[in-house]
Amino acid sequence: MSCRPMKNLLIFIFFYLFPLSYSAIDGKRPVQTSDQVIHIQDVYKTIDTFKLKVDIFYTGQTFQKQNNTAIVFFHGGGWAYGTPNEFFTTCERYAKMGIVTFSVDYRLSIENGITPSKTISPIECIMDAKSAMRWVRENAGKFHIDRNKIVAAGQSAGGHLALCTAMIDDYNEKSDNLSISCSPNAVLLFSACVNAVEGWCDRLLGDRRNKIWSISPAHNIKKGLPPMIEFHGTDDEQVPKWTVQFFETAMEKEGNYFEQHMFEGRKHYLGDGNTKYSRYYDDEILKTADDFLRKINLLN
Repeated sequence: MSCRPMKNLLIFIFFYLFPLSYSAIDGKRPVQTSDQVIHIQDVYKTIDTFKLKVDIFYTGQTFQKQNNTAIVFFHGGGWAYGTPNEFFTTCERYAKMGIVTFSVDYRLSIENGITPSKTISPIECIMDAKSAMRWVRENAGKFHIDRNKIVAAGQSAGGHLALCTAMIDDYNEKSDNLSISCSPNAVLLFSACVNAVEGWCDRLLGDRRNKIWSISPAHNIKKGLPPMIEFHGTDDEQVPKWTVQFFETAMEKEGNYFEQHMFEGRKHYLGDGNTKYSRYYDDEILKTADDFLRKINLLN
């Protein structure tokens, strides 16, 4: 008996048991279908001397499906510090759950780690966040994402940016395609700055401090906002709990869904001591976030 039929049979069995899918990123590179997380990076905007990047996480299994949910994470750091890698472990977690995740780099409002920038302020951070959301929605097909299933998420100032993509109509990059909405379909917030009228933001705005009201989510609440969930500590030393409580009341008054979870005794970093998630939170909090996403049909 010729060995060729046996060889062909073995090849057939291999590809039947271990099917390969072609990556939708480049259309050429084969990706083994598994729960192994694939991490790639792309540039979502070039502005001045900045090439702003986004880190993307998904699995081969996810790319076998269409209309997946996406979560776009914005790191914290007071609009002046922080890096996208603070959310990498969270991105990997959700990627394994079938969600395509993104962690966004944006311009920071500080020079040399000390002096407020003269040209970059929280306004530019907002513009970058909105550009990133538009980029994800514009490339939804490329990443097998449903354009109507895109979540914005953030911690502290990153939470402020996530809110701004839904609530602030002004401050769009000239290069953005404004026909593409930057508004998310849901928002995940962790110790979020909901009221930007405070000293640090005022300092970073510099000569544009008169714009502070226009970038404060608490002062731009309107009807028809996407569902949101906020996790906060009663002893938050950076974002007082009462700002979130007032925000919740105002949101509900306008008929918006805002789910708040207050943790007794916890400070700004809800998962302080948890190295897995950069102190942002713990698995208990993320499981509650999962329940929220299931409730609004964004997680199976």
